[in-house]
Amino acid sequence: MRVRAADARRAAVLGKPIAHSLSPVLHRAAYEELGLAQWSYDRFELDEAALPGFFAELGPEWAGLSLTMPLKRAVIPLLDEISETAASVDAVNTVVCTEDGRRVGDNTDIPGMVAALREHGIEQVDSAAILGAGATASSALAALARICTGEVVAYVRSEARAAEMRQWGERLDVEVRTADWSDAAQALRAPLVVATTPAGATDALASALPERPATLFDVLYHPWPTTLAARWSAYGGAVVSGLDLLVHQAVLQVEQMTGRAPAPLDAMRKAGEHALAAR
Repeated sequence: MRVRAADARRAAVLGKPIAHSLSPVLHRAAYEELGLAQWSYDRFELDEAALPGFFAELGPEWAGLSLTMPLKRAVIPLLDEISETAASVDAVNTVVCTEDGRRVGDNTDIPGMVAALREHGIEQVDSAAILGAGATASSALAALARICTGEVVAYVRSEARAAEMRQWGERLDVEVRTADWSDAAQALRAPLVVATTPAGATDALASALPERPATLFDVLYHPWPTTLAARWSAYGGAVVSGLDLLVHQAVLQVEQMTGRAPAPLDAMRKAGEHALAAR
């Protein structure tokens, strides 16, 4: 059967840098599994200044966009609407181009985190710790707002960052206490530790693990495992990886952009694992 031209749809991931992104691997694997042979998914390296021009050229063939840093906030003025989830953290990582030409923003990182934790048996915790205070930390707080019934302690490197995390806590209705990074080893005793820091930042903490650590959610996926994640696993603790997060947020993106659900989680994960092993 001949496929109509209208069936050919486009999607892509935007950001800078972008060459490392696994999003094309995950989305293309989903398209193949779903039989969407005419769909394509690319990557474009763009900064904030180039984003409006890119949006101006989007045609009716576009189904959606994935956004990474530094575009998650810069994209908001270019959209017709954003979801409550995206608005809660002022960050959009997903744009869906609707049939009537509207561009709707969402944040799948937050429910993606919740889904990744749920897959590992973490439905609810009575307290948690966050290592770091960047953009990912605010999404982590929003995810913890859904599953943590008590205090979240954020370990940060400056008072300015501490103030930001407390403000996010007030906005997201999460009880946040901040502590200095020099005391970050104390975080490792929490029922759930979310590491949102760059590669290498938590390496020194690996030697301070308690005998029976609980659950670590490390948002990094390359290189993997991190020193902390490897030691955590060796001590018998549960580890949720950045690939878990990446796959679960991509599943939600595929479902929104294609209108097909459920997206093929297992096929997408296998494609991501294969791509990482090839690196």
